[in-house]
Amino acid sequence: MSPGRARVKGAADALARIDSAPILRRGLGSPALFGIVQSFTAASIYFGLGMIVDSARGWTWLVLLAAAGFFLLLVLSYVEGASLHQERGGATVLARFGFNELWSFVAGWAILLDYLILIAITAFVVSDYVAVLWAPIGSGALAVLVSCAVLAWVARANLRGIGPRRFERAAVIVVADLALQLVIVGLGVLLLLSGDVLTAPADFGGDRSAGDLLFAFTLAIIGFAGIDASSGLAGEVAISRRGLKRLVTARLLAATIPYVGIGLVAVSALPVSGGPRETDESFVDAPMLGVVAAFDQAWLREPLRYLVAVSAVAVLAIACNAAMLGLSRLGYSLALNRQIPSAIGRLHPTHSTPVVVIVAGAVLAVALAVPRDLEFLAGIYAFGATLAFTIVHLSICSLRYREPDRDRPYKMPLNVRIGNGELPLPAALGALVSGGSFVAVLAVHSGARFVGVAWMAVGIALYVVYRRSNGKPVFKRVTIPERALTRPKRVDAEYGSILVPVLGTSLDDDIMQTAGRLSGEENTDGGEGGAVIEALWVFEVPMALPVDARIPDSELKRARAALARAKAVGEEYDGVEVATATVRARRAGEAIVHEARRRGVEAIVLAAEEPTRIRGGALLGGRGDAGPRDTFVGETTRYVVNKAPCRVILTAPPVDKPPEESAGGAPPAVVGDPTLPAVETDSTPATSR
Repeated sequence: MSPGRARVKGAADALARIDSAPILRRGLGSPALFGIVQSFTAASIYFGLGMIVDSARGWTWLVLLAAAGFFLLLVLSYVEGASLHQERGGATVLARFGFNELWSFVAGWAILLDYLILIAITAFVVSDYVAVLWAPIGSGALAVLVSCAVLAWVARANLRGIGPRRFERAAVIVVADLALQLVIVGLGVLLLLSGDVLTAPADFGGDRSAGDLLFAFTLAIIGFAGIDASSGLAGEVAISRRGLKRLVTARLLAATIPYVGIGLVAVSALPVSGGPRETDESFVDAPMLGVVAAFDQAWLREPLRYLVAVSAVAVLAIACNAAMLGLSRLGYSLALNRQIPSAIGRLHPTHSTPVVVIVAGAVLAVALAVPRDLEFLAGIYAFGATLAFTIVHLSICSLRYREPDRDRPYKMPLNVRIGNGELPLPAALGALVSGGSFVAVLAVHSGARFVGVAWMAVGIALYVVYRRSNGKPVFKRVTIPERALTRPKRVDAEYGSILVPVLGTSLDDDIMQTAGRLSGEENTDGGEGGAVIEALWVFEVPMALPVDARIPDSELKRARAALARAKAVGEEYDGVEVATATVRARRAGEAIVHEARRRGVEAIVLAAEEPTRIRGGALLGGRGDAGPRDTFVGETTRYVVNKAPCRVILTAPPVDKPPEESAGGAPPAVVGDPTLPAVETDSTPATSR
């Protein structure tokens, strides 16, 4: 074995342990996604139906029918957008590609508010249904304790990580609840339905103003936020084009039939002014109990009460869990795209879950749930949902013009060619409806007008300040690698100073992450400062030119961009400072070794350059009789490994690439430039000298 190859070892085991750290867990299947969406819709019936009936009275079923129509428009937009850009984030992704990063943040911040509100609502409504089993638990301190227990359970489950099987089992419960709702609809139509609901809705329960109906409509669509949670997981589900169409149909039917049917029954069953069951008792907080309480037959009423209570508790818990999952993944996505501080999106070192987001969400949900003001929370929820849905519809319209030639696995029907693109009429209509609903919420609900606007204003201000203070653009996307949000356990290999030659390719993220993970996790000894990574760009100057020859502006710009990116990635690691520099040299390997000696670094993290693929003898630079070293790494890498005064850690290039892929790299001014994996894929194993 050659001396150079024999010395390429030492920190490999440590790096292997680091690189094996899992990233945010993936892999939910389509049944689980159906369960997430349907749990949100079913939960909204359990907590929102009473408020809708109270606002719309006899018009309730028509309001819910209109909401189901809007849901169709929403599904069409989300499915087209999610099939077009399969990234985590839902509305944030669509707004990013449809408009810019600021609008992406606005959409994400609005949905984040909705998740918080939904977690709080579902947690405190649980006690109203548990009270069927024991009445004292439905109010006072016991109700607060139940809410806190639900939130603690949800937070713990999400901190430990939710596997696909858990939500697939939840989907079975949700389908069983859907069947129960259909049974109640059937029995209600036979035993409770009043004909006046269909023939004279304006006279049933008193006439309602346009403002009342608009507010009822906004309450009716708040249960559709689950579609954003499922859209945010779109990249994790493999589904065919035909499957996408079936998914649209299934979601529409599952939302429309129980929604409209229960609306018909609820108006006849719940106590409203002027209705057939006008009483002093209110079922606003637990409306489905009010529906089944209207059955005169005790043999039917009592079993249904317990079935509804058990099903409601299960569905509300599932929706609360799904909302926390959506919150954690959305917060992680915002941190990954530098829309919120990356520290907030940090992943647990063992479970790889966004621990800060989950804990903060649970604490805020407790604060929102304790006052137990359902109407106040629902109004704020409607603010976030209508704003986000408006942005989604507008983003789909914009994408038709910004990316007209991009392949669309699913394309919504009813399109009109205007100018250089096609305008999707369902998305345009959806934007008008949701935009009008957003204005209505601001007009009729003081909580949305003050709390919602304040939430959005504070969020935008923090976003702009955060981006500006870090020297990042406000309107352009800035990402960091997923592994930069993971805090691995301490490893044996730690270095206080590392030299990293950057290439201006996607491999820069891999080598900077490797350097960051090896730079000593924390400065725990109380000494001054932390680890330093020296990011270096080498300009290789041909022999035909003087060393101090003018560098082309394009190369200078490329170097600055690569060094800025390297600095952003490296400084995501705690206690790490990244210094950047450029040097000129005849050969890159000599420059790297010279800088390592001059700077006195403890290690070099290097992207292993592939050997030349030119056929012929060694004198031609080919893979002739020069020995096995020539098939191992390229000239620059071999020189650094043999001559460096410190340990050298290599990030190996991908193997089995076609010659044309590996050879088509960067201009001569860059130190090696093989074709490399995408930013978010796991890096290949590293070795060390």
